[in-house]
Amino acid sequence: MRQRLLLVLLLFSLSAVTAFAFPLLMSTASERTQQFVISRTADLDRFATLPVDVVVSEAERYAEVYGEEIVVVDASGTPVVESGMTAEDVSAQIDAALRNQPARPVPTVMPWSGGDVLFSRPVGIGTKVAGAVVLRASTRVAALDVARRWALVLAGALLAACACVLLALVVSRWLLRPLKELDRGVRAVAEGQRRTHVADTAGPAELRALSESFNRMSDAVAEAADQQRRLIADASHQLRNPMAALRLRVDMLPSNGSLLTEVERLESLLDGLLALASAESTATERAAGGVEPELADLQVVAHDRVDAWRAAAQAEGVTITIDDRAPGLVRCAVSDLAQVLDVLLDNAIKYGATEVTVICDRATLTVRDNGPGLSKKDIKHATERFWRGDDSRRGTGLGLAIAERIVTAHDGKLGLHTDNGLVATVELPKEPLL
Repeated sequence: MRQRLLLVLLLFSLSAVTAFAFPLLMSTASERTQQFVISRTADLDRFATLPVDVVVSEAERYAEVYGEEIVVVDASGTPVVESGMTAEDVSAQIDAALRNQPARPVPTVMPWSGGDVLFSRPVGIGTKVAGAVVLRASTRVAALDVARRWALVLAGALLAACACVLLALVVSRWLLRPLKELDRGVRAVAEGQRRTHVADTAGPAELRALSESFNRMSDAVAEAADQQRRLIADASHQLRNPMAALRLRVDMLPSNGSLLTEVERLESLLDGLLALASAESTATERAAGGVEPELADLQVVAHDRVDAWRAAAQAEGVTITIDDRAPGLVRCAVSDLAQVLDVLLDNAIKYGATEVTVICDRATLTVRDNGPGLSKKDIKHATERFWRGDDSRRGTGLGLAIAERIVTAHDGKLGLHTDNGLVATVELPKEPLL
């Protein structure tokens, strides 16, 4: 962004300097050309008014002093003075002057001009032409004057361009420094630093206000994470004790089968809600920089959870196998990864599968079963809270929602699709093996 801003400012500055310098250069050249023409026209007028007996000596002296050639003829074209050139050399100019034709305009003298210019005028009073004067003038001196003036103008333009470049650097630094600070702050929050602040005293008022808003947002995110964590802890403590007391009282009642079932369902729902809130709290704390990323060995966790679920699977007539394809460390807490695998294994065992395969491939964990699977319509809603399919009356509708939230909290992705059963794929950030 800095390069683009500098490029725009420099192009604008150079365009402005060029727009100012170019007309000034042309104006300088035109002014010097006008002085050159006026000077030589005045010389012609003086020679045209001199008496014949004086014009010869004056022409010779003029040629010696200025090194310019003069021809003076009478009304018939007969040379009166030929100083440095002959009447035949400038016959066209003499004829035009004797016919009282206007002279051609003199081209603008430039620094590279080096030729001669012919000036001519008729001699006489009123419309009566008594002769003609032709002067060959060199543009060398005028061209040198123009070159010197152009050098001054270009030097001034160069100084102005340098000043513009310096101003562009100062302005770009003034404008972009707060943005650089904001970028640093955002990166710091993304890397896990809590309550990151940026300087809010530099740059325009709008950027200072934006920096202040970022500081408030950083504090608010950290505070929200703290409040969410406290809420989960308080809810877990305050709700579990009455729940345990309620279950104890229900167990003491006779004929309490249906009531006990509802209590167990309420306990399962409470556990699911607390687990979901804990997963969301983990995501919030990671965003606020309160949780450092942990590492888990995918194969170790998978074998541990499969061993834990094997007895329950056998009781339901389900066979669980593990396919270790490639080892891998993932950036996820061991407890969170275990909870995700528990949810996937629980679903596979609970809903009609007879075979379940857990595949470990570097940073990808796949749980494949041969159950009925889900339709494309149901897969879109499978990770929504409290959603249950037609054959899922035993569940709370929170399992896949909890798993999906845990995985996304660790910058991973949970995918579901049907392929001769339900296939759940968990992709987590990979940690290179040393």
